Amino acid sequence: MTSARKRARTYDPAKIRAAVLAQFGHVREGVRALDEERLARPAGLGDWSVRELAAHMTMSLDVVSRQLDLPAPAAKELALLDWPFGTASRAEAIADGTRAVAAAHPDLDALYAAVGARVTEQLATAPDDRLLGVPAGAMPLADFLVTRTVELVVHTDDLNRAAGTDIPFDRQALAACTRLLADTLAVKAPGASTEVRIPPYAVVQCVEGPRHTRGTPPNVVETDPLTWIRLATGRTEWKAALEEAKVSASGERADLGGLLPLMG
Repeated sequence: MTSARKRARTYDPAKIRAAVLAQFGHVREGVRALDEERLARPAGLGDWSVRELAAHMTMSLDVVSRQLDLPAPAAKELALLDWPFGTASRAEAIADGTRAVAAAHPDLDALYAAVGARVTEQLATAPDDRLLGVPAGAMPLADFLVTRTVELVVHTDDLNRAAGTDIPFDRQALAACTRLLADTLAVKAPGASTEVRIPPYAVVQCVEGPRHTRGTPPNVVETDPLTWIRLATGRTEWKAALEEAKVSASGERADLGGLLPLMG
């Protein structure tokens, strides 16, 4: 899979940095309020508990800190729109690391405080073009932080549903997550026959077929940001979203069921 067919949209690096730190702060507040009963609940992600999910969310940000502590890699740069396609292959290693972090840090609030403080300090001086090592190559810090909005927003939603919390979503983080996953769909299914609308954050065209040029597109899919994120990451199935009226789809090329999820 290559993103060469689609140029990634641009993101404001300062806003993305602020969004990542804000969302991490929201999650810390939510996790701090969890009692042992809710921490022991199943997270709905394999055999993880809510405690393990909460621990994993610190890893999503701590990786930035750990990479900034290392020399900049000389590896070939990985395009931002290639990142979503490489996550599934690392699932087992991520699960093992998550269990280890959860076991080693029973005081989750202390863990969140340490990770948040360390990354906040480093981001104050790290340049946007600083390369960070990722499994498939290297990414500029500015791009990698966009991927952190996906990790944090997706797992905030997981945490809210599993633990019964109501952790808010930073608007910029939710917007960046929605847009990156929408653009990923356009990479996976290039074309211009179908318009996917995720108001108020994203509109993309995708799927091969007759190109729409004016008026109302013949194939239209529309949904809200959280439903889209759940579809794109396999939390919700396409058929179920249709049946529950969480998504509307009109036109013979508006069935996205065979293209989803985009990442696991």
